[in-house]
Order: sequence, then C-alpha cells, then structure tokens
Amino acid sequence: MSATMKAVIIDNYGGNDVLQFADVKRPAAQAGDVLVKVHAAGVNPIDWKIRNGAGLRMGMSLPIRLGGEIAGVVDEVGEGVTDFRKGDGVYGIIASGGFAEYAVFKAGDLARKPATIDFIEAASIPLGGLTAWQAMFDLAKLASGQHLLVTSSSGGVGSLAVQLAKAEGAHVTAMASGRNEDYVRSLGADVFIDYTAQPFEQVVKDMDVVFDTVGGETFKRAFPTLKAGGFLVTSVAFPDDGDRQRGVGVGRVQCQPNAMQLALLREYVEAGTIKAHVTTVLPFMELAKALELSESGRTRGKIVLQIGC
Repeated sequence: MSATMKAVIIDNYGGNDVLQFADVKRPAAQAGDVLVKVHAAGVNPIDWKIRNGAGLRMGMSLPIRLGGEIAGVVDEVGEGVTDFRKGDGVYGIIASGGFAEYAVFKAGDLARKPATIDFIEAASIPLGGLTAWQAMFDLAKLASGQHLLVTSSSGGVGSLAVQLAKAEGAHVTAMASGRNEDYVRSLGADVFIDYTAQPFEQVVKDMDVVFDTVGGETFKRAFPTLKAGGFLVTSVAFPDDGDRQRGVGVGRVQCQPNAMQLALLREYVEAGTIKAHVTTVLPFMELAKALELSESGRTRGKIVLQIGC
C-alpha cells in the first residue's frame, strides 16, 4: 500500500485557483482512531466558504485540508477500538480532511452506514442530517404536532429537515422557489411557499419553530412568522442582541459529530422514512466544478464527489 495519498489542501484563501491536489503522507490510526478509505465525500457550502476565507474566522490555520463529510470503508482501527473492524462501511463528519483518499476519525464520531444505500448516497446524509436534527430537536425542541417552517427546503440540509420533521410528527411548511415545488412536496411538506411569488412573512404565521438555512434578510424576516414563545434556529446567520430581545427563542446550530444520531439516521434510511437526494456526482478531480455548483445556490439535493471504490 502506498505511503502517500491525494488530499485537497489550500495554502491561501481565494477562489478555486487555490485548490491543490497534493500528495501527502497517508495517516495511521492511533489509539481510539479509525482510518477510513474514503469512497465518497459530500460537498457543502461550508467547503467553499472556508476556501473563501471563513477558515480564518473559524480559527483554522493554513494550510487547511478541505472536506468534512464522507462515506467509506474502515481500513485500520487503532488500539482500544472495538466497535469497528476492517471492511466495515461507515459514514460521518470530520472537522477537515474529508476530500482525501483516506481520513482519520475518532471512533466515537463514526457510525456504520445505512445498509440499503451505496456510498454515494451515504455521503449525502451526515452533515445535513446532523445539522437538521441538532437544530430542530436539540436546540429548538421541536415536538410532534408543532408547526415548523423550513426557509430553504430544497437543498441538502433543508430536504433532510423536512423529512426528519415529518418523521417526528411535525407539521411542515417548506419554502423554496416555485420550480422546486414538486420536489419539496415529494419530501412530505404539508404546505409549500414559493418565496419568489410573495413575501413569505405575509402568509406564514404562528410557527412554533423556524429552521433557517438562508441567513441574511430571510433570517430577519422570519421572526414575525413565529408565535409567542416560538424558536428560530439558524445554521448560517449570527444572531445579535437585538434578535435575542424579540420575545422568542433564537439560536445558531453548530453541527457536531454524534454517533448515536448517525445511527438514528441510519435506522430512518433503512426503514425508507428518509431518502438521500443526490443530484450531481463528480469525480474527485472535479472538485472545482462541484464547488462552483454549490456556490451558485441553485442546487437541488446534494453534490457528491466519488473518490474511491
């Protein structure tokens, strides 16, 4: 086995011209670690945001290895790891280094991938699924029978949010452009709102929870849609003191690895309750194209890189 591997590294912030497919030392599994041979990696807005300079704001130090969502096969386990063995199919999120032929995880951050889907589909679930779950249920405490608004329901996070909320018994109002109506309704949305047709805050009222994945003015305009005592949780905006004085709860989700929640997502996938929606699959070396598609903001479902086999 080669002692090196391909990994995507940036030495500077900027556009796709800063991407480097570098030959680097293949990592080894230390105590408590799992070395994964990456078969597929999800592409997410955070990837191009880090490339553009968000890495600096996030406290990351150059050079940075990009990529944070993978599915693959266990290649090696470190001392003390008993939950996994060589050859197991797994999926999860990692702080950095997912756009690579191999990646090292803490054993407690991984879960076995759903048995009913392939690695491409599996790579589309961890980040969006964990972000949606932690936002809606851990932070906002969304409960069965409550009314939820998802401000962008056709992307990787929003599409899983709609499905998970419905699975947990919530009434879901889903927002997207009109061209995505059929797709969003197929996810199980109870009410569809075309944000291009009218100001959504004029027609959406009395929500228990809003899950915002857009930010900016959409985040600000979502507050009036909440009932008294409601909760607005965002994955992209940064709530300020004024937002916290509006008489409703407000918070920002920062997605964290969680093996128990990944296992729950696996159960939902295997039961057919939630489905992966991969719209674009590209070879590893076409990462630049994948980031361009993600940055366009017009992608339905998920973009996935095929890295290994």
